[in-house]
Amino acid sequence: MFQKTFFLFTLFISFLSFSQNISGKELLEKAIQYHDPNGNWETFKGILHVTMTTPNNPKRDSKIEINLPNQFFSVTAKRGENTTKYTVEKGACKIAFNGNENPSETILKKHKLSCDRANLFKDYYTYLYGLPMKLKDNGTIIDDTVEKKTFKGKEYLVLKATYDVNVGKDTWYFYFNPKTYAMEVYQFFKATKDSGEYILLSEEESINGIKMPKVRAWYYNKNDGYLGTDTLTK
Repeated sequence: MFQKTFFLFTLFISFLSFSQNISGKELLEKAIQYHDPNGNWETFKGILHVTMTTPNNPKRDSKIEINLPNQFFSVTAKRGENTTKYTVEKGACKIAFNGNENPSETILKKHKLSCDRANLFKDYYTYLYGLPMKLKDNGTIIDDTVEKKTFKGKEYLVLKATYDVNVGKDTWYFYFNPKTYAMEVYQFFKATKDSGEYILLSEEESINGIKMPKVRAWYYNKNDGYLGTDTLTK
């Protein structure tokens, strides 16, 4: 009886010590093993359907096509009566509006359509749906220290990431379940005080063998103000 109790106690202490001493890179590897156990993200080819809801606005339904090996990205978004399509293929950008593949300058300006915006959408969707794998990209700086934090009443292992100046200026924190290493929250701060947002992740969808968050709800860090929700509908 004593030996069994001693063994369980030792196991508990070992786990506690491990959770406190795990490095940032070790935590990242365990999170990637949970979300993308077969390393499918690097050759990802797939279509995502995302519905965005925001207060006092009509919903936006988006069809997102990502083909990483061919450097291809497109997003077709419908909100109200208008449909916008952005395509970025090997750096070349195309814009279509309500089926018109050569919209006038007047239409582009009126609806704020541009290749800069196309690339913004490409970076946004490939980054967020490619997490946590995208944290291994060049220019990402993973802090060695992993913190244990309680957020919204739940305990997490927290990974801090900053970026080379030519990549990004924000500081990000990624909250992982200490038992499964699933990513459940992420949060970013800008240089100004009380800036940035946090994103609560819930449910999961398996897309091409990758566990992706189905629901992402966005809030301001400053006052917990609700911004909107993205829901993955496959």
